[in-house]
Amino acid sequence: MPAETTNTVTEYREQAVEGERGALVAVLLMVILGVAGIFAVS
Repeated sequence: MPAETTNTVTEYREQAVEGERGALVAVLLMVILGVAGIFAVS
């Protein structure tokens, strides 16, 4: 039973890390697009 519990916790942590990476990539993309838009307008 303890092995299953640690497995579940590890899987949850991996999913959380993937979510954080996805959010970070999304923010970086938005910043890059914003800068590109400012240059395109000016």
